[in-house]
Amino acid sequence: MRSLFHFRPLVLTALSVALLSACSTSVRIPAPVEDRNPSGRTTTSAPSPSAAPAVEVAQPMPGSENAGKPGFYTVQRGDTLTRIALDNGQGWRDLARWNQLSNPDVIEVGQVLRVSPPGGAVEAPGVVVRPIAQSTTPSSQVTPPKSEPAPSVNQPTANDDGLGFIWPANGVLIAGFDEAKNKGLDIAGKAGDPILAAADGQVVYAGAGLRGYGNLIILKHNNTFLTAYAHNQALLVKEDQKVRKGQKIAEMGKSDADRVKLHFEVRRQGKPVDPAKLLPAR
Repeated sequence: MRSLFHFRPLVLTALSVALLSACSTSVRIPAPVEDRNPSGRTTTSAPSPSAAPAVEVAQPMPGSENAGKPGFYTVQRGDTLTRIALDNGQGWRDLARWNQLSNPDVIEVGQVLRVSPPGGAVEAPGVVVRPIAQSTTPSSQVTPPKSEPAPSVNQPTANDDGLGFIWPANGVLIAGFDEAKNKGLDIAGKAGDPILAAADGQVVYAGAGLRGYGNLIILKHNNTFLTAYAHNQALLVKEDQKVRKGQKIAEMGKSDADRVKLHFEVRRQGKPVDPAKLLPAR
Protein backbone atom coordinates (compact mmCIF):
# COMPACT_ATOMS: atom_id res chain seq x y z
CA MET A 1 0.00 0.00 0.00
CA ARG A 2 1.44 3.30 -1.09
CA SER A 3 2.07 5.91 1.56
CA LEU A 4 0.06 9.12 1.56
CA PHE A 5 3.32 10.94 1.00
CA HIS A 6 3.33 9.53 -2.53
CA PHE A 7 0.09 11.42 -3.28
CA ARG A 8 1.15 14.67 -1.64
CA PRO A 9 2.57 16.30 -4.82
CA LEU A 10 -0.58 15.46 -6.76
CA VAL A 11 -2.78 16.94 -4.05
CA LEU A 12 -0.72 20.13 -3.90
CA THR A 13 -0.81 20.49 -7.68
CA ALA A 14 -4.58 20.09 -7.82
CA LEU A 15 -5.02 22.56 -4.98
CA SER A 16 -2.83 25.15 -6.79
CA VAL A 17 -4.82 24.79 -10.02
CA ALA A 18 -8.08 25.26 -8.14
CA LEU A 19 -6.82 28.41 -6.43
CA LEU A 20 -5.54 29.91 -9.68
CA SER A 21 -8.84 29.16 -11.40
CA ALA A 22 -10.78 30.81 -8.61
CA CYS A 23 -8.57 33.91 -8.80
CA SER A 24 -8.93 34.22 -12.55
CA THR A 25 -12.74 34.08 -12.43
CA SER A 26 -13.24 36.38 -9.49
CA VAL A 27 -14.47 39.97 -10.08
CA ARG A 28 -12.40 42.78 -8.60
CA ILE A 29 -14.52 45.29 -6.73
CA PRO A 30 -12.91 48.72 -6.47
CA ALA A 31 -12.47 50.15 -3.05
CA PRO A 32 -15.24 52.46 -1.92
CA VAL A 33 -14.68 56.25 -2.03
CA GLU A 34 -14.92 58.08 1.26
CA ASP A 35 -16.41 61.58 1.30
CA ARG A 36 -16.22 63.67 4.42
CA ASN A 37 -19.13 66.10 4.41
CA PRO A 38 -19.13 69.45 6.25
CA SER A 39 -20.78 67.88 9.35
CA GLY A 40 -17.77 65.66 9.83
CA ARG A 41 -19.62 62.44 9.15
CA THR A 42 -17.97 60.04 6.74
CA THR A 43 -20.10 58.58 4.00
CA THR A 44 -19.13 55.83 1.63
CA SER A 45 -20.11 55.63 -2.00
CA ALA A 46 -19.12 53.58 -4.98
CA PRO A 47 -16.65 55.26 -7.36
CA SER A 48 -18.10 56.81 -10.49
CA PRO A 49 -16.85 55.58 -13.86
CA SER A 50 -13.94 57.50 -15.34
CA ALA A 51 -15.04 60.68 -17.11
CA ALA A 52 -14.45 60.84 -20.86
CA PRO A 53 -11.57 63.16 -21.83
CA ALA A 54 -12.70 66.70 -22.76
CA VAL A 55 -12.69 67.44 -26.48
CA GLU A 56 -11.27 70.85 -27.38
CA VAL A 57 -13.53 72.82 -29.67
CA ALA A 58 -11.73 75.18 -32.06
CA GLN A 59 -12.66 78.78 -31.31
CA PRO A 60 -13.65 80.96 -34.29
CA MET A 61 -11.13 83.61 -35.30
CA PRO A 62 -11.94 87.21 -34.34
CA GLY A 63 -14.29 88.80 -36.87
CA SER A 64 -14.92 85.52 -38.71
CA GLU A 65 -18.61 86.39 -39.03
CA ASN A 66 -17.56 89.19 -41.42
CA ALA A 67 -15.39 87.06 -43.71
CA GLY A 68 -16.02 87.88 -47.36
CA LYS A 69 -18.07 91.00 -46.68
CA PRO A 70 -17.20 94.29 -48.39
CA GLY A 71 -14.94 96.44 -46.25
CA PHE A 72 -13.33 93.48 -44.46
CA TYR A 73 -10.10 91.57 -45.06
CA THR A 74 -8.97 88.10 -43.95
CA VAL A 75 -5.37 88.07 -42.73
CA GLN A 76 -2.99 85.94 -44.83
CA ARG A 77 0.38 84.47 -43.94
CA GLY A 78 3.09 87.13 -44.07
CA ASP A 79 0.70 90.07 -43.67
CA THR A 80 1.44 93.05 -41.44
CA LEU A 81 -1.01 95.70 -40.37
CA THR A 82 0.99 98.32 -42.28
CA ARG A 83 0.83 96.29 -45.49
CA ILE A 84 -2.89 95.65 -45.09
CA ALA A 85 -3.50 99.34 -44.46
CA LEU A 86 -1.49 100.40 -47.53
CA ASP A 87 -3.26 97.89 -49.76
CA ASN A 88 -6.63 99.18 -48.60
CA GLY A 89 -5.88 102.89 -48.71
CA GLN A 90 -5.95 103.40 -44.95
CA GLY A 91 -3.63 104.27 -42.08
CA TRP A 92 -2.56 101.44 -39.79
CA ARG A 93 -3.66 103.40 -36.72
CA ASP A 94 -7.18 103.58 -38.14
CA LEU A 95 -7.22 99.81 -38.67
CA ALA A 96 -5.99 99.25 -35.12
CA ARG A 97 -8.73 101.50 -33.75
CA TRP A 98 -11.57 100.09 -35.88
CA ASN A 99 -10.62 96.53 -34.88
CA GLN A 100 -9.80 97.30 -31.24
CA LEU A 101 -6.32 95.81 -31.54
CA SER A 102 -4.52 96.19 -28.21
CA ASN A 103 -1.22 95.24 -29.90
CA PRO A 104 -1.11 96.25 -33.60
CA ASP A 105 1.97 94.06 -34.10
CA VAL A 106 -0.02 90.91 -33.32
CA ILE A 107 -2.51 89.72 -35.92
CA GLU A 108 -3.36 86.10 -36.74
CA VAL A 109 -3.75 84.23 -39.99
CA GLY A 110 -7.48 83.86 -40.59
CA GLN A 111 -8.41 86.89 -38.50
CA VAL A 112 -10.93 89.16 -40.23
CA LEU A 113 -10.21 92.89 -40.03
CA ARG A 114 -12.35 95.88 -40.86
CA VAL A 115 -10.52 97.90 -43.53
CA SER A 116 -13.11 100.58 -44.24
CA PRO A 117 -14.48 103.18 -41.82
CA PRO A 118 -17.42 101.97 -39.72
CA GLY A 119 -20.62 103.84 -40.35
CA GLY A 120 -19.55 105.36 -43.66
CA ALA A 121 -16.55 107.14 -45.07
CA VAL A 122 -14.96 110.06 -43.26
CA GLU A 123 -12.58 112.47 -44.90
CA ALA A 124 -8.95 112.36 -43.84
CA PRO A 125 -8.18 114.87 -41.05
CA GLY A 126 -7.09 118.22 -42.39
CA VAL A 127 -8.53 117.63 -45.86
CA VAL A 128 -11.25 120.11 -46.71
CA VAL A 129 -13.96 119.16 -49.18
CA ARG A 130 -15.72 122.14 -50.72
CA PRO A 131 -19.10 121.52 -52.39
CA ILE A 132 -19.63 122.99 -55.82
CA ALA A 133 -21.95 126.00 -55.59
CA GLN A 134 -25.01 125.80 -57.79
CA SER A 135 -25.55 128.84 -60.03
CA THR A 136 -28.87 130.67 -59.68
CA THR A 137 -28.27 132.83 -62.74
CA PRO A 138 -30.45 131.93 -65.77
CA SER A 139 -28.46 130.17 -68.44
CA SER A 140 -29.04 133.02 -70.87
CA GLN A 141 -27.33 135.44 -68.48
CA VAL A 142 -24.30 133.34 -67.53
CA THR A 143 -21.12 135.38 -67.86
CA PRO A 144 -18.67 133.74 -70.24
CA PRO A 145 -15.63 132.36 -68.43
CA LYS A 146 -12.44 134.34 -68.58
CA SER A 147 -9.64 132.97 -70.65
CA GLU A 148 -7.36 130.77 -68.54
CA PRO A 149 -3.57 130.95 -68.58
CA ALA A 150 -1.64 128.06 -70.02
CA PRO A 151 -1.40 125.14 -67.58
CA SER A 152 1.68 125.18 -65.35
CA VAL A 153 3.75 122.11 -64.57
CA ASN A 154 1.81 121.78 -61.31
CA GLN A 155 -1.64 122.05 -62.88
CA PRO A 156 -3.97 119.34 -61.43
CA THR A 157 -4.35 116.41 -63.77
CA ALA A 158 -7.47 114.40 -64.53
CA ASN A 159 -8.83 112.03 -61.90
CA ASP A 160 -6.65 113.26 -59.03
CA ASP A 161 -9.53 114.70 -56.95
CA GLY A 162 -8.13 118.19 -57.53
CA LEU A 163 -5.07 117.46 -55.40
CA GLY A 164 -2.67 118.65 -58.07
CA PHE A 165 0.12 116.17 -57.44
CA ILE A 166 3.68 117.40 -57.99
CA TRP A 167 6.85 115.41 -58.54
CA PRO A 168 8.34 114.39 -55.20
CA ALA A 169 11.95 114.51 -56.44
CA ASN A 170 13.89 116.14 -59.28
CA GLY A 171 16.06 113.21 -60.35
CA VAL A 172 15.99 111.13 -63.51
CA LEU A 173 13.23 108.57 -63.89
CA ILE A 174 14.96 105.16 -63.96
CA ALA A 175 11.97 102.78 -63.73
CA GLY A 176 8.36 103.22 -64.74
CA PHE A 177 5.15 101.75 -63.42
CA ASP A 178 4.47 98.04 -63.84
CA GLU A 179 1.55 96.66 -61.85
CA ALA A 180 3.19 93.24 -61.55
CA LYS A 181 6.85 94.20 -61.03
CA ASN A 182 7.06 97.85 -59.97
CA LYS A 183 4.04 99.43 -58.33
CA GLY A 184 5.33 102.98 -58.72
CA LEU A 185 8.12 105.11 -60.17
CA ASP A 186 11.82 104.96 -59.32
CA ILE A 187 13.62 108.31 -59.39
CA ALA A 188 17.40 108.51 -59.15
CA GLY A 189 19.37 111.12 -57.25
CA LYS A 190 22.10 111.73 -54.70
CA ALA A 191 22.01 110.75 -51.06
CA GLY A 192 20.42 113.57 -49.11
CA ASP A 193 18.41 115.02 -52.01
CA PRO A 194 15.08 116.46 -50.78
CA ILE A 195 11.92 114.36 -50.99
CA LEU A 196 8.77 116.48 -51.21
CA ALA A 197 5.13 115.79 -50.35
CA ALA A 198 3.29 115.35 -53.64
CA ALA A 199 0.12 116.96 -52.18
CA ASP A 200 -1.37 118.17 -48.92
CA GLY A 201 -2.04 115.33 -46.52
CA GLN A 202 -1.36 113.63 -43.23
CA VAL A 203 1.43 111.22 -42.30
CA VAL A 204 -0.15 107.84 -41.58
CA TYR A 205 3.12 105.90 -41.50
CA ALA A 206 6.77 106.78 -40.91
CA GLY A 207 9.13 103.90 -40.26
CA ALA A 208 10.96 100.87 -41.61
CA GLY A 209 8.52 98.06 -40.84
CA LEU A 210 7.48 97.19 -44.38
CA ARG A 211 9.88 94.79 -46.07
CA GLY A 212 11.28 95.99 -49.38
CA TYR A 213 10.57 99.68 -48.75
CA GLY A 214 13.30 100.66 -46.30
CA ASN A 215 12.66 103.92 -44.49
CA LEU A 216 9.15 104.70 -45.68
CA ILE A 217 6.64 107.54 -45.42
CA ILE A 218 2.97 107.14 -46.35
CA LEU A 219 0.71 110.17 -46.72
CA LYS A 220 -3.08 110.06 -46.77
CA HIS A 221 -4.57 112.85 -48.87
CA ASN A 222 -8.27 111.97 -48.71
CA ASN A 223 -10.45 108.87 -48.77
CA THR A 224 -9.25 108.08 -52.28
CA PHE A 225 -5.50 108.68 -52.45
CA LEU A 226 -2.39 107.65 -50.56
CA THR A 227 1.20 108.30 -51.64
CA ALA A 228 4.27 106.34 -50.51
CA TYR A 229 7.94 107.44 -50.45
CA ALA A 230 10.47 104.64 -49.96
CA HIS A 231 14.24 104.00 -49.45
CA ASN A 232 14.93 107.29 -47.67
CA GLN A 233 18.07 107.84 -45.61
CA ALA A 234 16.26 110.19 -43.21
CA LEU A 235 12.62 110.78 -42.29
CA LEU A 236 11.77 114.37 -41.37
CA VAL A 237 8.10 113.99 -40.35
CA LYS A 238 6.21 111.95 -37.76
CA GLU A 239 2.99 109.98 -37.83
CA ASP A 240 -0.21 112.06 -37.55
CA GLN A 241 1.66 115.18 -38.70
CA LYS A 242 -0.07 117.30 -41.35
CA VAL A 243 2.07 118.32 -44.32
CA ARG A 244 1.69 120.73 -47.21
CA LYS A 245 2.32 120.07 -50.87
CA GLY A 246 5.98 120.66 -51.66
CA GLN A 247 7.10 120.33 -48.02
CA LYS A 248 10.36 118.46 -47.51
CA ILE A 249 9.46 115.25 -45.71
CA ALA A 250 12.58 113.09 -46.17
CA GLU A 251 16.05 112.81 -47.65
CA MET A 252 16.80 110.42 -50.50
CA GLY A 253 18.78 107.29 -49.66
CA LYS A 254 19.13 103.59 -50.43
CA SER A 255 17.66 101.85 -47.37
CA ASP A 256 16.61 98.35 -48.46
CA ALA A 257 17.61 99.18 -52.06
CA ASP A 258 20.56 98.49 -54.36
CA ARG A 259 21.19 102.16 -55.13
CA VAL A 260 20.23 105.67 -54.07
CA LYS A 261 16.71 106.36 -55.34
CA LEU A 262 13.16 107.27 -54.42
CA HIS A 263 10.47 104.69 -54.99
CA PHE A 264 7.22 106.65 -55.27
CA GLU A 265 3.75 105.10 -55.30
CA VAL A 266 0.24 106.47 -55.68
CA ARG A 267 -2.60 104.33 -54.34
CA ARG A 268 -6.20 104.93 -55.35
CA GLN A 269 -8.41 103.24 -52.73
CA GLY A 270 -5.48 100.98 -51.97
CA LYS A 271 -4.79 99.91 -55.56
CA PRO A 272 -1.49 101.01 -57.14
CA VAL A 273 -1.97 103.33 -60.11
CA ASP A 274 0.57 104.80 -62.52
CA PRO A 275 1.82 108.04 -60.90
CA ALA A 276 2.93 109.33 -64.30
CA LYS A 277 -0.73 109.69 -65.30
CA LEU A 278 -1.39 111.93 -62.30
CA LEU A 279 1.83 113.98 -62.31
CA PRO A 280 2.42 117.04 -64.50
CA ALA A 281 4.48 116.59 -67.63
CA ARG A 282 8.19 117.30 -67.28
